[in-house]
Amino acid sequence: MIHVYNTLTREKELFKPITPGKINMYVCGPTVYNYIHIGNARSSIAFDVVRRYFEYRGYDVNYVSNFTDVDDKIIKRAREQGVDEMTIANRYADAFHQDTLPLNIKPATVRSRATDVIPDIIVFVGDLIKKGYAYESEGDVYFRAKRFKGYGILAHQDLAEMEANAAGRLDDIELTRKEDPIDFAVWKSSHAEDEISWQSPWGKGRPGWHIECSVMAQKYLADTIDIHGGGIDLAFPHHTNEIAQSEARTGQTFVNYWMHNGFVNVNDEKMSKSLGNFTTVHDMLANYDDPMAIRYLLATTQYRRPINYSNDTLEQARVALDRIRTAYRNLSFRLETAVVGQDQAIENMIENQISNFESAMDDDFNTPNALASVFELVTTANTLAESRQVSLETVQHLLDTIAKLMSVFGIEDLSVQSDLTKEQSELLKSRTLARDTHDFEASDRLRQALRQLGIVVEDTPQGQRWHKA
Repeated sequence: MIHVYNTLTREKELFKPITPGKINMYVCGPTVYNYIHIGNARSSIAFDVVRRYFEYRGYDVNYVSNFTDVDDKIIKRAREQGVDEMTIANRYADAFHQDTLPLNIKPATVRSRATDVIPDIIVFVGDLIKKGYAYESEGDVYFRAKRFKGYGILAHQDLAEMEANAAGRLDDIELTRKEDPIDFAVWKSSHAEDEISWQSPWGKGRPGWHIECSVMAQKYLADTIDIHGGGIDLAFPHHTNEIAQSEARTGQTFVNYWMHNGFVNVNDEKMSKSLGNFTTVHDMLANYDDPMAIRYLLATTQYRRPINYSNDTLEQARVALDRIRTAYRNLSFRLETAVVGQDQAIENMIENQISNFESAMDDDFNTPNALASVFELVTTANTLAESRQVSLETVQHLLDTIAKLMSVFGIEDLSVQSDLTKEQSELLKSRTLARDTHDFEASDRLRQALRQLGIVVEDTPQGQRWHKA
């Protein structure tokens, strides 16, 4: 049975889907005004792992996420570059797909853009006004936060404190438009002719930030959904406001389980442009030759825990991943020499580790403990790779199990180690030929050349093996 930590209750709760065997899951996506940063990638990967484990457990997951493609940041970037807002949004939406593909993040069932649901947003806002939860003021439409009972409960914040903080962030013009400083915009009037806008009953304007996610969740999933995910920084105000406006409209619980992933620090400091440590995934992929090592680092930390990203932690992730890849590849060599049959003791060990893996993942997706079970299997794989005789069915079962469990983390193609350069690949082929033709002098020379290039070659009764130094 899977237990999930619910931010709303601050407790681990037994997961019970609304519809048996099916999960409706919504995860907040990025605002597409720039390349995604490592924090965006962490959230995408964390909830990709959650999704994959639910699917591993047999659930049908309907996974919806968004692009915020109309926003103050997009408008500002478009003006800076002298282009229209959709040029910016399209450019970075495309970049999101290009940058997440090497990280093996599964596509959302639906990836909606805010501009796709403008008519739905206008209807939603109109419903809030009819119910007395929202009001128009000089073309803007605001939600009456205090009218919603329990406002702020998700973030566990005091209403008076939130009101004081809100007042401190507003200019005099916006304060005069609002009935209360804590009220938030669900529709924003357009104040410039060249600014992207749509016609509405309240004049030309565009949606506020929070409204799109409520609309998409209800449009593509249901009025009440199983899981809503995102970074912990979204708990307030974004998710807090989603709850208020969604439940005000429907009168129903919006989300049963709120899940939030932890922050990413860079070199032990909070990531920010002012500190010069703002790290985009686009740059990471351009400067690092093994995207799966990046994925490994972000996927194998428990999703609620903070991650420290640095060259050292990334290298540690690569080394750990290569250990798994090497063991998998070395054991694969034994399929050619294995004898038909099973080793019952090892079969029992495999089943025990599968059980341990599932117990860890059932406990709020405890990926470090689950990974420990994988490394127990890796140790056994290394032992079998060096054994004089191995059983074919057991070797295949072990390989299949390692591959299946690692696929939950989104790590696939384990037979491929860190990418080889063309020179390394050619030298390995030449050395294999030298060994096959008994040219041992050339074989030794090529071994040394490979060593200088960071490739360690081992000769075994089952053939040549290699790994990175």
